Amino acid sequence: MTHYIVPLLDTKLRISTNVTITTLSAIRIDPLCALRVNETHVLSICVDRIYSLMDSSRISTFCISILLIVYGSFRSLNMENEQKERDKEKEKEREKNPLDPSPLGNSNEQNVQTIDSTQAMFLPVGASVSLLIMFFFFDSMQTVFATCTALIATVAFAFLLLPMCQYLVRPCSDGTKMSFGCCGRFTSAEIISFALSFCLVCVWVMTGHWLLMDALGMGLCVAFIAFVRLPSLKVSTLLLTGLLIYDVFWVFFSSYIFNANVMVKVATRPADNPVGAMARRLHLGGIMKEAPKLSLPGKLVFPSTHNAGHFSMLGLGDIVMPGLLLCFVLRYDAYKRAQLISAEAGLPPPVSNFSKVTYFHCSLIGYFLGLLTATVSSEFFRAAQPALLYLVPFTLLPLLLMAYMKGDLRRMWSEPFIASGSLPSKLIGV
Repeated sequence: MTHYIVPLLDTKLRISTNVTITTLSAIRIDPLCALRVNETHVLSICVDRIYSLMDSSRISTFCISILLIVYGSFRSLNMENEQKERDKEKEKEREKNPLDPSPLGNSNEQNVQTIDSTQAMFLPVGASVSLLIMFFFFDSMQTVFATCTALIATVAFAFLLLPMCQYLVRPCSDGTKMSFGCCGRFTSAEIISFALSFCLVCVWVMTGHWLLMDALGMGLCVAFIAFVRLPSLKVSTLLLTGLLIYDVFWVFFSSYIFNANVMVKVATRPADNPVGAMARRLHLGGIMKEAPKLSLPGKLVFPSTHNAGHFSMLGLGDIVMPGLLLCFVLRYDAYKRAQLISAEAGLPPPVSNFSKVTYFHCSLIGYFLGLLTATVSSEFFRAAQPALLYLVPFTLLPLLLMAYMKGDLRRMWSEPFIASGSLPSKLIGV
């Protein structure tokens, strides 16, 4: 039987110190044996990749990101409905007392920020400027970044805890607001939620634990989705397209200009702990001086059970920006449903299987598929991937197609929430 001399260039020996040594050797093997070894090697790689995709960190990323988008969207819709109810009550009171000078409320209350076309176009530019500032001046401004992030995260997480605190204090509180001078008036539930959030941020600053960082990041996601709204599909398309270009450029092409992946470096760079910096400046000892560096909550990280010491990471922007689109379509679904009931004078509209699929369901399924594609791509290429490159097409394109097929595209594109006396015939027939 003929034998061949085959160089083995990728034989790896792993030793206890985690050092990988690549050996170059030449051995005599049978061709059929070499083929079987190669097939086994390829099969083991495929099994390893599939097992990595089913890792707990990947599953946690999928579940948490989808839950945050769904909860934030429904929280925003609930806030809008509550504001409308308050407006109706004020209108009734004003009808009873026409001389009352108090103005009526607005569905777009002052706390909510609505993005217009100009802001949508310039937001990626502003995000790029902020990214460059953090890249070049992070060392000199890291204490400022950490302090500002802690303050914003405190308010955002208090907003996340507020429904739970309202439920707990409901039996013993009538919702009366207490005055805190120039700070404003707050209910007991709001005070409790803020106190709990402040305590959690203090523990995070002193420990730097990833789980607390994730909790603060979740609060930021929910607050942003609830308080920032997209008025139309046109603005949504402008915003998401610009952010897709932004994400692709800073992940794939920034290294050619700045000799480093700017997005990854900024996202993974830990900041100096403000408590530790103050302790060193005041020459204080003990636990304050030994406070660890902080990984800022601009991302969600989950530890891997497959590879010890490895984390699965997803930026908050990859949750918030598609989440704004899903929040918009959820509000439009509710608005369209109310308009249909009003147009039919309370009678149920004609139901088809296609009409049962709402825009929110379509976009949520697209987000899941986009996140799955991004995960598979990162595992296949073994490199950081711009998640919006996959999330934006998978959420936006099916939504545009579905709106066109239902006859809602023109309405959703420009002014979807303008009340009219009658609905278009296409809208009634869907």
